[in-house]
Amino acid sequence: MVRAIAVAFAACSVLIAGCRPAYESARIIATGADIIPRPVRVESSQGTFRLQATTPVIVQAGAEGADSVGRYFIRTLAAAGGMELSLVTRTAVADTDNAVILSLEGSLRTGFGDEGYILSVTPRQAKISAAAPAGLFYGIQTLRQLLPPDAFSSVPLQGVLWSVPCVRIEDVPRFPWRGMHLDVSRHFFGKAFIKEYLDLMAMHKLNVFHWHLTDDNGWRLEIKRYPRLTSIGAWRVDREQDNWQKRQSQQPGEKAAYGGYYTQDDVREILAYAKERYITVVPEIEMPGHSVAALSAYPEYSCTGGPFTVLPGGYWPNVDIYCAGNEGTFTFLEGILTEVTDLFPSPYVHIGGDEADKANWKKCPKCQDRIKGEGLKNEEELQSYFIRRIEIILNARGKRLIGWDEILQGGLPPNATVMSWQGMGGGIAAAKAGHDVVMTPTSTCYFDYYQAKSGEPEAPGGFLPLDSVYRFEPVPDDISPGQRPHILGTQANLWTEYVPTASHAEYMVLPRMCALAEVAWTMPELKDFDDFLSRLEKQYSRFDRMGVNYRGRTVRSTRP
Repeated sequence: MVRAIAVAFAACSVLIAGCRPAYESARIIATGADIIPRPVRVESSQGTFRLQATTPVIVQAGAEGADSVGRYFIRTLAAAGGMELSLVTRTAVADTDNAVILSLEGSLRTGFGDEGYILSVTPRQAKISAAAPAGLFYGIQTLRQLLPPDAFSSVPLQGVLWSVPCVRIEDVPRFPWRGMHLDVSRHFFGKAFIKEYLDLMAMHKLNVFHWHLTDDNGWRLEIKRYPRLTSIGAWRVDREQDNWQKRQSQQPGEKAAYGGYYTQDDVREILAYAKERYITVVPEIEMPGHSVAALSAYPEYSCTGGPFTVLPGGYWPNVDIYCAGNEGTFTFLEGILTEVTDLFPSPYVHIGGDEADKANWKKCPKCQDRIKGEGLKNEEELQSYFIRRIEIILNARGKRLIGWDEILQGGLPPNATVMSWQGMGGGIAAAKAGHDVVMTPTSTCYFDYYQAKSGEPEAPGGFLPLDSVYRFEPVPDDISPGQRPHILGTQANLWTEYVPTASHAEYMVLPRMCALAEVAWTMPELKDFDDFLSRLEKQYSRFDRMGVNYRGRTVRSTRP
């Protein structure tokens, strides 16, 4: 059942899928196209449409956003084929021979929302109709997949016949939150790879980039009022030759020179790139735990006063944490979040909230005074107090707080959204309490896990083959129909303790990203793993043209 879009997204046009789609149940009339994620309805017919140098891309005059979608398509085709089509603006988008037509039609919103589209290809033209530019953009992604795989080439090719099979496709996403996460704290990835990651997401109609910018192992975002966060917190000693869990901490006299960070201008550049691809970037600023990189720069906001150095590897348990009894801690974090919220247009800011070891809170006189002064029962409720204070800061700046499911501990803040990673239980509890949820359990959504039981690059453990990702169902059976709209969608997470390079990151997410995209976009009754594997062969050809690294041989779980 395709559900209504959650109220939480009402103010965010990038994330809104719009009204309830017309397809309460749907069927494929004929496949005829190797498209990932699988569309709602495909009708194939005889013939092809051929793109030529004389083919214009026609958009409506005054149709805000349609022209940028047209320019995006022209650039992608020029990059692959050296053929630059012309963009033509017309008051009325009439039937035209030998044209790609992008048409905004408000009447489609009722059936297709803002992200759905109709793609009609005849021998005369290829026409994409949608209620909003996001729908046109996703229609372009489908049109690109109907072209030969060479359309995805990273270098211009000659002698390619740019033809598209005649087809009519009606399509709309299942969920408004279709996300990919990337941890850049454990290993820093430059702007070029972040843009490539966004391109891979756009290709698969994914629309939320969860950017894990801070953790114990590096602070990656310039904060102008706290410059030591990057001058100190962005750098650690180089222990890359050692196993992540066995790395020695920084020793006296050693220089911390491994790392990097994004300036605010870098972020603006990436945000503009994401916006053009209808991707919302959700920043994550970890608190109260996973904060050693920040405390290395500003130890006065810890319980012990330090000193600290940025961790070059994994240490467990890690007891260093922001001091919840120090009022200066909240002033410090409000200063950080003020710059974050000014920079990122996302309606959400992710604050982490996970794996906060409370040993130091139990010993800290200030934290114990806070517990007594606020009438709290224990350190679990102190964490809830901490998160509520942060939510107030974010709400005052027009943002919503989202965190990992540990923010349920001690009581959930009133407007918080939960990202459920420790199985589905936290998400179910949050949905039943009336909170919005993104389902991302480790068992099906952690792409740092092994893809096979042997012969793989080193990983932290776990086994997550392609079919396990594909068979994931984000809406649990044991919540009521009235609570199901609180399940905003799903995302996959790439933690990078064992992923030091861009090529390695590509290998870990591809082709599992393809399966995740189909979970997030395609209605359950249309999913079929064997059919998906057939379509995936063409996707591999596209990856080859793009020059990205991927795991090409399918590994199945033991499940039927």
